[in-house]
Amino acid sequence: MSALAKATGTLKSVDYEVFGRVQVFHYFPNQYTEQEAKKLGVVGWVKNTSQGTVTGQVQGPEEKVNEMKSWLSKVGSPSSRIDKTSFSNEKEISKLDFSDFNTRY
Repeated sequence: MSALAKATGTLKSVDYEVFGRVQVFHYFPNQYTEQEAKKLGVVGWVKNTSQGTVTGQVQGPEEKVNEMKSWLSKVGSPSSRIDKTSFSNEKEISKLDFSDFNTRY
């Protein structure tokens, strides 16, 4: 088990998709998601889809992943309107698959 996992408890991974008016910025549309993830100390990625949703994966200490899930469901970026957030493949992991949180294109 990594030092991070020992220090913070269980590590979790979860996939997400955010529905609504969520692709509102033409430049770095996911910059707010990336900023929030980095502020919370979780890792993973975010990407716009061709269907107008935002999708990605978050990994980190369970408490921090839960905080990110709440942000993705209720807050989002300024001017966004979140209709629904779907979470899938939530599981406990033994180590992080990513070293940072970034936007994929």
